[in-house]
Amino acid sequence: MLRPKRILAPTETPVTVEDAKCHLRVSSSEEDALIAGLIDTAVDSFDGRAGILGRCLVWQTWKAWYHGFPCSRSVRLPFPDVDAASVVVRYLDTTATEQTFPPSGFNVFEDTSGAYVLRHPEGVWPATCDRPDAVSVEFRAGFGSAAEVPGPLKSAILLLVGHFYENREAVTQGARAGEMPLGAMHLAEPYRVRRL
Repeated sequence: MLRPKRILAPTETPVTVEDAKCHLRVSSSEEDALIAGLIDTAVDSFDGRAGILGRCLVWQTWKAWYHGFPCSRSVRLPFPDVDAASVVVRYLDTTATEQTFPPSGFNVFEDTSGAYVLRHPEGVWPATCDRPDAVSVEFRAGFGSAAEVPGPLKSAILLLVGHFYENREAVTQGARAGEMPLGAMHLAEPYRVRRL
């Protein structure tokens, strides 16, 4: 699989500036832009391909590319929590013409390692040209809207926002500002995807 790419970012964050200001006990609006930036940084620490959770938080659309269809019936997706109705499988046929695999030819399932596309047993994967991007799968992943993100993850994000707000320099005495607070890690750990 080539590196998946986010093609449509979330339209909302799991926590709002107002949520963060309440957590930080900030009442003025003077630092709203700073707090919004800290929220984005904290969310990015958990979310998506580079995030420590290995999953998406709020609905977002991704695309993954593969050298071809596998010998098995399944194509593993890079994330769990995939909206099955959003999955579109495309491929470059032997003449390098893009085709769409019919949605009626597969189902989307999820196991402890994440989501995967499973071809129906009576069907067959079509032949593709020999390119590293011969097959692509576009899908929407996440817990849903911001309201559907689990509370412990929202709390972990707020803890990290608070850590960044209080530690605005690269090095602080007696602590490492770049490290994630233990409480945030503890809250996030149950939601971390385990790869086989």
